[in-house]
Amino acid sequence: MPGKQILVIDDDTDLSYIICDMLENYGYSVTCANDSDTAFSLLTDHTYHVILMDINLPGMSGFEICRELRKVSKVPVLFASARTNENDRITGFDIGGDDYLPKPYSLKELLVRVNALIRRTYDYKEEEEIIRFGNIEVHTASRQVKKNDEVISLSLKEFDLLAFLLENKNAAVSKERLLSGVWGAFTEVEPSTLTVHIRWLREKLEDDPKNPLFIKTVWGIGYMLQTL
Repeated sequence: MPGKQILVIDDDTDLSYIICDMLENYGYSVTCANDSDTAFSLLTDHTYHVILMDINLPGMSGFEICRELRKVSKVPVLFASARTNENDRITGFDIGGDDYLPKPYSLKELLVRVNALIRRTYDYKEEEEIIRFGNIEVHTASRQVKKNDEVISLSLKEFDLLAFLLENKNAAVSKERLLSGVWGAFTEVEPSTLTVHIRWLREKLEDDPKNPLFIKTVWGIGYMLQTL
């Protein structure tokens, strides 16, 4: 599952280093935060596929971070903690955690659980998936987009925005969800940034950007990628 982004939030720097090294050996891209302030800063500026989080942290606890995160994001959260009593485990799931791994744990079990979360959440496939609509082809693994069989150049954020719309194709997606999913859960990016990126996508994908066939504005809500 190469290229998937994982955020490890744990105040044990030695353990974080070991986890990071192991997961990167299996193709993941890993970022570590050792306190809640750093975690919020990273979540503001980046998006992640899985968050591995301890509960006892400097600043806000892992439970508090998860509660705030669930207001804006559905990213899978795997709690990993030495707090193993039943009440803590129940709390972890009740506030939106997806899995709970008691410390100490084996790195092998951690890897298995992360892999399972990725598969369950993103329906990960080894092969390149090609999604076609109209005269557009989107190659999901290689992040390549073609129009009339010719490759068109998209920026990283333009492709991320297109991919997010594709995940929710033929359904209206709110501006808040798009900003959270593409720019980060606690982003302070202005809504106008989304508007500009939508315009750029239309200019590259649509034959007539002023009368788009694919990227529709849903008034009062946000946008929809219409592929039917």
